[in-house]
Amino acid sequence: MPDSQLERIHLTRRGALRALLAAAELDALLVTDLANIRYLTGFTGSNAALLVHADGEERTVFCTDRRYATQAKTQVPDLERVLERACARALVARAADQRSAHRALGFESDNVTVDTFETLARLASGIELRPTPGLTEQLRTVKDATEIEALRMACAAADRALADLIEHGCVQAGWTERQVARELENLMLDHGSEGASFSTIVAAGANSAIPHHRPTDAVLADGDFVKLDFGAVIDGYHSDMTRTLVVGTPAAWQRDLYNLVLTAQAAGVSAARAGEKVSDVDEAARGVIERAGYGDEFLHGLGHGVGLDVHEAPSLAKTGVGTLSAGMTVTVEPGVYLAGRGGVRIEDVVVVGEGDNDVLTLSTRDLVTV
Repeated sequence: MPDSQLERIHLTRRGALRALLAAAELDALLVTDLANIRYLTGFTGSNAALLVHADGEERTVFCTDRRYATQAKTQVPDLERVLERACARALVARAADQRSAHRALGFESDNVTVDTFETLARLASGIELRPTPGLTEQLRTVKDATEIEALRMACAAADRALADLIEHGCVQAGWTERQVARELENLMLDHGSEGASFSTIVAAGANSAIPHHRPTDAVLADGDFVKLDFGAVIDGYHSDMTRTLVVGTPAAWQRDLYNLVLTAQAAGVSAARAGEKVSDVDEAARGVIERAGYGDEFLHGLGHGVGLDVHEAPSLAKTGVGTLSAGMTVTVEPGVYLAGRGGVRIEDVVVVGEGDNDVLTLSTRDLVTV
């Protein structure tokens, strides 16, 4: 994408943030979360802060350290750049020097430690530091076309990696969970991923009943469920997919359990539409499992937002608050976990639509035997 187009995208996002600042009666916001900084500027380094002013783009200031001077010049050409190691302190000190224009300065309290806050408060003499958790994240919940395309590519990389994993015979009796996980992550790299979205889950046999099992040297055996939960990263955007396979011939109870979760997952995907309460979307899938008598074995929420972070707002859960909007990207991932026997989870990334939604993860949801 041409740099000028990227600059326009980031300019538009900062403009939307300024509208939120005005509504919150803030003069400026100190942005320290690196995912939010990437969203607002395009910067991908490991140390940065951003001071966004409510009254105009020309006063917005970006800060990083000298290690990233060349990178910042390329990625953030449209903002004033300051080079300091302690970025947040440098920008708060700058605001203090201009305190007549900074009566109320928001900060990302969910990203700042107590010690850092105390340091910033000393520097911000005469300025009210106001906690503003989740302000930029409000904008990030609804993805623009550029973000959805990156998510689509990340999901495609994961889809292709899974297809190769199965085709190459890497999920079979005799392999260990660790070997399968390592091979799956390497295949995602082969298909263009920048890295794994999170620590890949491979859980075989009874381990598949542990929702977030970490791969071990446990050996896959005939008759095992094998749960694979994994994701790729493209342009900073994460995919997240779960498929549950069977080694050899599935038993009747495995087919029944799989079909139950598949039915619940389809109900959740269908319910994930604009205007629906997130708790109602959870209930659409959870109700299927509860009516079958397995409600106590569905141990987590139905899903979550996904984007620059693999777990973002909104939360599709019983206790979730709010409604879905078109353009939100969420996972739908019901699961049933029978301790000591095995478990099934099926997960897709879904772009919420006004009518039909768009499922980005395309690997078959039919029961696959290997």
